[in-house]
Amino acid sequence: MKKVLICSMLIAALASCKKEAAVPASQSPSSEVKASWSSSDKWGSWSNGGYSINNDVWGSGAGPESIWANSYSNWGVWSNQPNTGGVKSYPHANKPVGRSLNSINTLTSSFNVSTPNGGSWEATYDIWDSGYKNETMLWFNYTGAVGPISDTYNSNGAVPKFTNVNVGGHTWNVYKGWNGGNNVYTFIRTSKTNSAWVDVKAIQQWIEGKGWFGNITQGDVQFGFEITSSNGGMNFTTNNFSVTYN
Repeated sequence: MKKVLICSMLIAALASCKKEAAVPASQSPSSEVKASWSSSDKWGSWSNGGYSINNDVWGSGAGPESIWANSYSNWGVWSNQPNTGGVKSYPHANKPVGRSLNSINTLTSSFNVSTPNGGSWEATYDIWDSGYKNETMLWFNYTGAVGPISDTYNSNGAVPKFTNVNVGGHTWNVYKGWNGGNNVYTFIRTSKTNSAWVDVKAIQQWIEGKGWFGNITQGDVQFGFEITSSNGGMNFTTNNFSVTYN
């Protein structure tokens, strides 16, 4: 009887310890999400349906980040980045294209995301040529003190090359700059949204029309969250995402 009683007490105590040690979902939701794949590796990557999902934690002083995915169109990330300057990570989905811009009939994309209220980040496309010399960013939602790369600044920050440009199904302020390795063309939507369809080819051809690049070979079309700070841990979820071209 004593042995049974002692064992019962030990089992109860262990259960209590486990309960107290459990990590709250708000601190590590990736451990609570039932997903086909997950990773806390800063370079964690998973392939699905011709796309890749990438954690891509690359910035100086970056904190922990966990990514999960059920498919290329349904994935998310929990990120805990400190309130310091500089981009820390760009968790994203990537679709390679590999065709010359003017030989593509259509190149479009759509997304639907859920984003936190605080922090400093952008929900953005990152669209590359095949040589990674020209980068087109499309900011659809954004918060915090982060600004675009520009070749002109004033007391208010980056100065756009063009304002209220209607192209690709949206209205943008457009910035042009250089980050030390490649040209950067940033299109910031004049009103924020977490859900949209966009004509990527039209935007790329608008840039071509300005003479900023020629008939490039279209490389990767990426979409994700460029995170500068998310102190305490924040959730970013892609509910739906796709890229279509022919």
